[in-house]
Amino acid sequence: MSGTEQAHILVCDDEADVRDMLSEYLQRRGFRVTSAGDANALRAAITAEPIDAIILDINMPGEDGLSALRALRAENDVPVVMLTATAEVVDRIIGLEMGADDYLGKPVDLRELEARLKTVLRRKSQTQTADEPVPKGRVQFGTCTLDLESALLYDADGVEIPITAMEFSLLKVFAENKGRVLNRDQLLDQAHDRDWDPFDRSIDIRISRLRRKIEPNVSKPEVIRTVRGLGYIFGQRN
Repeated sequence: MSGTEQAHILVCDDEADVRDMLSEYLQRRGFRVTSAGDANALRAAITAEPIDAIILDINMPGEDGLSALRALRAENDVPVVMLTATAEVVDRIIGLEMGADDYLGKPVDLRELEARLKTVLRRKSQTQTADEPVPKGRVQFGTCTLDLESALLYDADGVEIPITAMEFSLLKVFAENKGRVLNRDQLLDQAHDRDWDPFDRSIDIRISRLRRKIEPNVSKPEVIRTVRGLGYIFGQRN
């Protein structure tokens, strides 16, 4: 994929009119689009051919979007933008905890959806191409090892731990700033995340999710520590 315009997007929503609207708009904007009406169709589409990003509705009959996301994240790090009802803050939080890259409320603003898609696609591309200078080789995060060139995380036994593009971006930022306290603004800016407001706590949710993967004791994090009132720091205590 040479750019976001050639990206293959999978739209998964049980409402045919929503699928058609999103598919038509994205196709006009230069994307290739495949649609799915439920979680089973989503899995079939992913198995059939490579997908660059998924737009996934939470509220679907049968297996809902959160359940589908949980199963997907067990084996695939494809970027996912969740669609949620505007008032469903809890679902948004759960979605981020499960590894969603972003979320958007319904009714969908098509231009904003396109912007969010381009952001997650660009972030994914950056983890693969490493355009900017980064520390070379591997970085230890507790008993885990992050390979900065392949964008892969391994446990102590050398087994790969699935991580999303945003999770890799955050780990890379910490690797580049070992021993420095980073606040939410700095983390979101350096990890190339979308614009946020002061009440947005998505970064805390993502770090909490990362800790479950890299910390020996999640209740007492020592790899990525919280500095109360300031932010987070990666590195051993002095």
